[in-house]
Amino acid sequence: MKAINLADKLSQFSDHWSPRIVGQYNGNDLMVVKVEGEFTWHSHPDTDDFFLVLKGEIDIEMREGTVTLREGEMFVVPKGVEHRPVARQEAHLLLIEPAGTPNTGDAETAAEKVAL
Repeated sequence: MKAINLADKLSQFSDHWSPRIVGQYNGNDLMVVKVEGEFTWHSHPDTDDFFLVLKGEIDIEMREGTVTLREGEMFVVPKGVEHRPVARQEAHLLLIEPAGTPNTGDAETAAEKVAL
């Protein structure tokens, strides 16, 4: 057992929109991801979607409006709500979701989650 340094984990890769699993918590994947540009519109029918900004700024666009998140801020998109994360410049996030949950809500279009 040892502490997990998120900055160290983030320094180990450079690609965007490809979450890396850094731990597990009660059946949930704890992931870091680098993002830049627009992600696809999607929803998760069975789970909420948790975002915590570690570095930078992102917009969580929803059909009902947009939530802007800055460093240290978090937001939970309720299950079933269609949304699209957008980062105008590179941002680093911590994501928490049930293990095996596809990041697009659809296993056929989801990015593969890699363990670090």
